[in-house]
Amino acid sequence: MEALRTPDDRFVNLPGWPYAPQYTTIASGVSGDSTTLRIAHIDEGPRDSAATVLCMHGEPSWSYLYRKMIPVFVAAGHRVVAPDLIGFGRSDKPVERSDY
Repeated sequence: MEALRTPDDRFVNLPGWPYAPQYTTIASGVSGDSTTLRIAHIDEGPRDSAATVLCMHGEPSWSYLYRKMIPVFVAAGHRVVAPDLIGFGRSDKPVERSDY
């Protein structure tokens, strides 16, 4: 599997987006393929919060969609996790459509 990675400089100075990305690396899931894919997410707010808000974007979007909601949830004392699904935002993007 071949995957593309959007350069980090494409995400510099995004309005309303002061969040540092975190990354998780996973196996591609294709039998016999040693390719790994990087999934980006942000994790804001108190880790010991009684509630965690998971912000899942749709297609075609990425976690930036929630830029106005994240600070509201955090101000209310919640932890917020917002991943970029494979193929979107800061996450890796498989080249072949069949790899999705």
